[in-house]
Amino acid sequence: MNERLTPATFFLLVIPTFLWAGNAVVGRLVADAIPPITLNFFRWSLAFILLLFLAREVLSPKSALWQHWRYYLKLGLLGVGLYNALQYMALHSSSPINVTLVGSSMPIWMLLIGRLFFHAGISVHQLLGAMLSLFGVLIILTRGDFGQLLALQFVPGDLYMLLATIAWAFYSWLLSLAKDPPSIKGHWARTLLAQVVFGVFWSGLFATGEWMVLDVRIDWSPWLVLAIIYVAVGPAIIAFRCWGEGVRRIGPAMAGFFANLIPLFAALLSTIFLGERPRLFHGIAFVLIVSGIVYSSRFSPRTGQRR
Repeated sequence: MNERLTPATFFLLVIPTFLWAGNAVVGRLVADAIPPITLNFFRWSLAFILLLFLAREVLSPKSALWQHWRYYLKLGLLGVGLYNALQYMALHSSSPINVTLVGSSMPIWMLLIGRLFFHAGISVHQLLGAMLSLFGVLIILTRGDFGQLLALQFVPGDLYMLLATIAWAFYSWLLSLAKDPPSIKGHWARTLLAQVVFGVFWSGLFATGEWMVLDVRIDWSPWLVLAIIYVAVGPAIIAFRCWGEGVRRIGPAMAGFFANLIPLFAALLSTIFLGERPRLFHGIAFVLIVSGIVYSSRFSPRTGQRR
């Protein structure tokens, strides 16, 4: 049974949204200096090294990690290998504000995937709220011009972010429903390292493909090094730790509602660091998305009962 939303849990889920908004801004800042999948590989390789200092016993031959490798292989693929790589790819053709607003469709995918693949209930009220949020996302995808839907003209980055959001929804449901083995459970670093060890494998595999297809060039600078350190420590280790605990407390469907804070933080950070000004359709979309989430969040994500 999921807990109620307490101030502590609220804080746990706000932290990753702010850090992920910063991740989008930083990813945009270094987009011309390093290819997206390569950035993801460097990010998680550094996170892996840092986690080794906290939980290296997870990799011992007798660790339960190897008995449950299929589960952690899936988590590593969805949460580390796919989600972040697709987000960085999105930032090569779209702005941080657009990318994070498209990511605001998270609650919709949480509900649909929970229902279709994990037998979770959905109420009529949740569907109405989700459709209202979806309308806001469509405004972002079409830049406020619904005529683009007829021509199917979408910015590639928007589509990459949609795929990333779907991958994250699957990741969150798997994270909430499966139980860590006793030898891994009990310390957040052990749980995260169990995912990252396979995530580095996936991100390295995808980066190899990028290097084989593209003429990869990296423009090294102190700023790029600082950016890699930030995305490895903040949006990776700290954010994943807080998100994982928040999902375990209140469930993935309700936790998904917090994804709608990311565009707000991204807009503020983009204004400060990138000089990008939000446009009118951003504001309209954000109001619609938040309205749908507020309406949906008044009902339990699993039972449809009012809180």
